[in-house]
Amino acid sequence: MANALKEKIAAGRLVTVMSAHNPLSARLAEEAGFDGIWASGFELSAAYGVPDASLLSMTQHLDMTRAICEQVAAPVVADLDTGYGNAINVGHVVGAYARAGAAAVVIEDKTFPKDTSLLAGGRQELVRVGEFEGKIEAAVAAGKDRSVLVIARTEALIADLGLDEALRRGRAYAEAGADLILIHSKKKTPDEIVAFTERWDGTVPLVIVPTAYPALTEAKVRTLGKIAIVIYANHAVRAAVTAMRKVFAEIRRDGGIDKVDKEIASVEDIFDLQRVGAMKAAEKKYLR
Repeated sequence: MANALKEKIAAGRLVTVMSAHNPLSARLAEEAGFDGIWASGFELSAAYGVPDASLLSMTQHLDMTRAICEQVAAPVVADLDTGYGNAINVGHVVGAYARAGAAAVVIEDKTFPKDTSLLAGGRQELVRVGEFEGKIEAAVAAGKDRSVLVIARTEALIADLGLDEALRRGRAYAEAGADLILIHSKKKTPDEIVAFTERWDGTVPLVIVPTAYPALTEAKVRTLGKIAIVIYANHAVRAAVTAMRKVFAEIRRDGGIDKVDKEIASVEDIFDLQRVGAMKAAEKKYLR
């Protein structure tokens, strides 16, 4: 899995990664043709109905990530937030995700517990650079045997610390051994990301998450160079909420499912996504 992701990056093409919060959404992302799956902490928190504020345990997220890895062929990028503690915790956690099948892990330089990055008025304090360098080194060591990519995410722009601080941290994290640097922004235009990319002189490629600035299309990203991965970090759960709200409202409005039943996926479609056909074929082969 990790080698497949590395090969895509090494080939010089832009790698597209779609969010998922369970194996079904991951399978749909794979079906749509995305290069990888983002095992999103935000999406899983939303699926549990709680804020993305370090409330879910590592085990809850790890179990879902493992379930996703088992059900898709696409490489999975695991969202580890702040790494669930200090460098010792990070080493333990990355080892567990490596064994679960993650191709890459992302850790961010905020303090624990964190607030989600795009929350207005959220807590966005960052840890010391030296402390985060230790986390990166621990992550690299823990994932080395399984070729897990370590993506270091700086929240300097999220914390309003400016472009110079974001670049300083990005360079330090690359020097500490990160395979890629994720630069995040909450601005409604991509100006900060474009400026960071233009000034980036590091030796490792960049990762972006264009949630706040959707006008930055993949075609425009390619013209910038230096960006290897674009992550659509929360669109699975947002799409699911939009669709369910619509269908549920129509059922209440109509007083039944007669009309809406023709507009939604068939039960047979769900059977296909569950790979029921493969199960029935196995029954014929093995049940005697």
